[in-house]
Amino acid sequence: MKIVVDAMGGDHGPEVVIKGVIQAVNEYETEVVLVGNEPEIAEQLKKNKYAGNKIHIHPSAEVIEMHEPAATSVRRKRNSSIVVGLNLVKHQKADAFFSAGNTGAVVCAATLGLGLLPGIERPGIAIITPTLKGISIIIDVGANIDPKPSQLLQYGIMSDAYFRNILNKPDPTVGILNVGEEESKGTEFIKETYELLEKSHLNFIGNVEGKDLFSGKSDIILCDGFVGNVALKVTESVVETMMTFLKRNLLSSMLGRIGIFFLIPSFKRLKKQLDYSEHGGAPLLGVNGVVIIGHGRSNVSAIKNAVRVAKEEVERKFTEKISEAIKSQ
Repeated sequence: MKIVVDAMGGDHGPEVVIKGVIQAVNEYETEVVLVGNEPEIAEQLKKNKYAGNKIHIHPSAEVIEMHEPAATSVRRKRNSSIVVGLNLVKHQKADAFFSAGNTGAVVCAATLGLGLLPGIERPGIAIITPTLKGISIIIDVGANIDPKPSQLLQYGIMSDAYFRNILNKPDPTVGILNVGEEESKGTEFIKETYELLEKSHLNFIGNVEGKDLFSGKSDIILCDGFVGNVALKVTESVVETMMTFLKRNLLSSMLGRIGIFFLIPSFKRLKKQLDYSEHGGAPLLGVNGVVIIGHGRSNVSAIKNAVRVAKEEVERKFTEKISEAIKSQ
């Protein structure tokens, strides 16, 4: 099995990506194809003293930067690490693709290059989040900011398949993110989606509010990409701010400074629970292939875990499972 990794993606560039990839190939039974600037990749491999045969380099001359417009960049930079990497998957020279680079460019290039699965109208980015009862999936968090009700239904079907086949939980619950729990609440778009989900075979439990994002009330939470992305960014900000406030207050007094030593183990467990790097990346559901999107700030652990997630999806033939789920609805 070969996983393509965009070596140039992410805020930290090849240095962090390659360290994560080295850990992944040493820990998991897989090979990785690093796509990007060949001399730079080779230098980093040498710097990290990697002398194995599980990491390969596939050169690409261009990089789509984080600030560049997605569609335009994908068209103009045909030799970018994102486009070249996805083409390797398209032509069956590799089994999956991961990038922590420009999310919009990955979505656009994957949609155009790999195509969509039969019955899927638009792809969606699914993130795995911790809750009081375990984990949940929120979809979409940025791929499709103006979806149709039928597309949210498709997100529900794909996420249901993900829970069953990757997260090993049968019959997950599905809810719609709304401004209230009552069926009458929300926009016409939400109401139409509600009706479609009620008629589906999914374990639909109705509307869920923002306060339920991490309560574990619903295993799968559906929303449009605009709302999902705002919720994601607010959540990241709140976690970081709360940790800063906590440290600031504990360090403001002698008693707090003494107490912090006893709290360090608890802080470490909390950080691990909330750490996005534990899940590695967000699957792009709906495209005809395994594509994992990483956080721009992905660290070594996140890169390693993203390779693991990609490997698991390939091994469990997840793309085929989605196709079967769509046909059965």
